[in-house]
Amino acid sequence: MDREKKVAAVVVTRDRLALLKDCVASLLAQSAACGVLVVDNASTDGTAQWLESLAAAEPRVRYRTLGSNTGGAGGFNCGMRWAVEDGWDYVWIMDDDCRPAADALEKLLEADGLLGGPGQYGFISSAVLWTDGHECVMNRQKVSRKYYRYTELLKYGVLQVEQATFVSLLLPAETVRAFGLPIREYFIWGDDIEYTRRIAVRGRRPCFMAGRSQAVHAMANNGGSNVATDALERLDRYRISFRNESYTYRREGLRGVLWYLARCGRSLWWILTQAKDHRLRRLGTLLKGMAQGLIFRPEVEHIR
Repeated sequence: MDREKKVAAVVVTRDRLALLKDCVASLLAQSAACGVLVVDNASTDGTAQWLESLAAAEPRVRYRTLGSNTGGAGGFNCGMRWAVEDGWDYVWIMDDDCRPAADALEKLLEADGLLGGPGQYGFISSAVLWTDGHECVMNRQKVSRKYYRYTELLKYGVLQVEQATFVSLLLPAETVRAFGLPIREYFIWGDDIEYTRRIAVRGRRPCFMAGRSQAVHAMANNGGSNVATDALERLDRYRISFRNESYTYRREGLRGVLWYLARCGRSLWWILTQAKDHRLRRLGTLLKGMAQGLIFRPEVEHIR
């Protein structure tokens, strides 16, 4: 009989206790059992106290509270290292506003079995929906242009992809050891794109979405990001995003650079045609992020 697959669900949180409670409850109710490792990014809303009491009562839950806010990228870097170094076979990562269906992990592991297990693929992602049951736009995955190589898996709802997000993403520990950890310097936005493309595109490891595994991303709204129309207090996120994407796509050669420039050109067009206020400030955010991206060269950390 095969040894039971040990899965650690890694959740990164900051100051969203109500959402975290829902997320952890959905993990503890999974039809396929998993451990729960919570990385608390220095929350100030009582998260640490709640985690302390929960961990005392529920042995499957463990947590670490960081001394400062390291962003989603820093949190996942910490949590994934923790899980792999502790000997878990798989790492299942998500934000605190993710609510996996009760059989989400079971279906991910079924896809793992179909694919032949660790070493035969890079990652498997869930289909991510919004609270109304429709696609969550922010978590739209990019289908591989060579998906037809695995046509026989479509009847099981398994589709080859080359890009996914950190909202219900299953990684064998072998993948993390082979490709390293998310880049903590990304802080927020784009760390998941870089990481999944590092595996699927640059690493040429086939990766998949398991359509029968579903998770709800409980975002406040189901719109994509737009520097031209978003609130002013969120503009610095876009500067970081433009900087991060420069590094991500620059590493993919000329084709990646052209793709990045096209994305920036689209954002420029949106600012010129859609912005109703602070157009110069929004334009400055774009240009500053692009300029910083030219000298942004973070190192990828590996687990020894």
